[in-house]
Amino acid sequence: MKRSKLALTGLALALGLGIGGIAQAAANQAPTLTPEEFEKAKSMYFQRCAGCHGVLRKGATGKSLLPKDTLEKGTKRLSRIIELGTEGGMNNFDDIFSKAEIDLLAKYIQIEPPIPPEMSLALMKERHKVYIEPKDYPTKPLHGRNWENFFVVIERDAGKVAIIDGDTYEIVDHVDTGYAVHVIKATEHHNTQKPQNGVNGRFWYTQGRDGKMTKIDLWQKPGSMLVAEAQMAYDARDVAVSGDGKYVIGGGYWPPHFVILDAESMEPLKVVSTRGIDVDGNYVNEARVAAIYTTPNEPTFLVAVKELGQMWQVDYTDLDNLRIEQINSAKFLHDGFFDPTGRYFQIAANASDKMVVVDTKTRKLEAMIDTDAKPHPGPGANWIDPKCGPVAGTTHLGVGLVSVWGNDPINRKKEAWKLCYEVETDGAGVFIRTHPTSKYVWADQTKHPEPEIQQSVQVFDKKTREIVKTIRVTEEEGKAAVHMEFNDDGTEVWVSVWNRKDASNPTGEIVVYDAKTLKEKKRIKGLTTPTGKFNVHNRVNHVT
Repeated sequence: MKRSKLALTGLALALGLGIGGIAQAAANQAPTLTPEEFEKAKSMYFQRCAGCHGVLRKGATGKSLLPKDTLEKGTKRLSRIIELGTEGGMNNFDDIFSKAEIDLLAKYIQIEPPIPPEMSLALMKERHKVYIEPKDYPTKPLHGRNWENFFVVIERDAGKVAIIDGDTYEIVDHVDTGYAVHVIKATEHHNTQKPQNGVNGRFWYTQGRDGKMTKIDLWQKPGSMLVAEAQMAYDARDVAVSGDGKYVIGGGYWPPHFVILDAESMEPLKVVSTRGIDVDGNYVNEARVAAIYTTPNEPTFLVAVKELGQMWQVDYTDLDNLRIEQINSAKFLHDGFFDPTGRYFQIAANASDKMVVVDTKTRKLEAMIDTDAKPHPGPGANWIDPKCGPVAGTTHLGVGLVSVWGNDPINRKKEAWKLCYEVETDGAGVFIRTHPTSKYVWADQTKHPEPEIQQSVQVFDKKTREIVKTIRVTEEEGKAAVHMEFNDDGTEVWVSVWNRKDASNPTGEIVVYDAKTLKEKKRIKGLTTPTGKFNVHNRVNHVT
């Protein structure tokens, strides 16, 4: 097996300060590693494990990997778990790491974790770069394309974002971003606010795992779309833009904080720590920002503080006197989406097996819905059910299931925030997606360890609630099907083929399906580890 090419990131380098972690408390039991082995294992852990298990390895969506939990299992058993994955939502890594690398990682998680450094506002300002001054931005698109049907596609391991023309299927550009971008957001259509520049969806903001945030201008010529960048953490996940287009916010995994930046220049302006007391009354040092969203009807950001089990509603109208409502719910908060009205926010508390609902108008907890193991809706899906009326749905990291609940408390109060029905799928998934013009809902099964299931997506009918087709997106070794996105008019569905095995080469692709017939139309090749993709029109207009 070809070894994975390990990209060193800001946090991986920063953690070099902690090599002293080799001198563990349990020195008589823990494996010993050379400094070179320690550095390599640390980089591997950051890239593939820290998101679920935490930088400090105390656990969240994934279990605790502290020595007190791992030493008793031993290297052989830990290696087996890493190699094969679990049905509970952990991917297999035998097609990413070699046997020697898996054993190295198994040894590393039996050693005390190193403590990473903090990051100051002054350091953030030092790492802020402007490539094109706002005064030099073009007043109209320079490429003559239908940019509102562009797809902005994450090329995860390449540290890039591909811009694809949704009309012609041509790759317009590959834009350098942070490593392993998780989410990309743009200025959106809001009911009460208009963007500062008057144009929704032109500017897109990325957040890399290395904490680098970038600003992309879709009106620029290819090769010039990256206009500014900043680094606001060593490990980060999400980003959002204020409804008036003035501010952009990024959320850190480490250090655990959020940062508000000037959306035009990308200059960091304000840092707020998210460390605090969780819903159980315990102090949490690694209280990470899992997700951030802009509320469509209010001048606020929603900040999901994962380990605290709290949603923070942050009013951005006065940065000097920041108003924050801390809304208690459940752990561990992860991904979410709004109902069609934009008032109610629905987010997974996956370790608590709940969907949490926040009323952004009252700024209070609206409801908590019990679900099966580890709900994970990604960008989510809203549609109309013939019996329950307006509903929303989620896939699950821990089980092959789509859970569907009512989400209209105004007109369908009896059905609101209660499970309407469930659809069994073949495997645990990460994303669910639909479109108002489609009669189908699509769900991936990326978290199942068996290739045949991992490489397939399932489609069910909104009216009959029955799976109508299982689509094998790829059969190539080491590749998985992940994340669906419709084009602007809902006539196509785009599915990523993520080349997990060989992340250094552009062998990934996007498969385009006819949304009505469910037949394959096109394969867009030349992409490196494509994962999430975001259609400009749909994301700007909150089409779910």
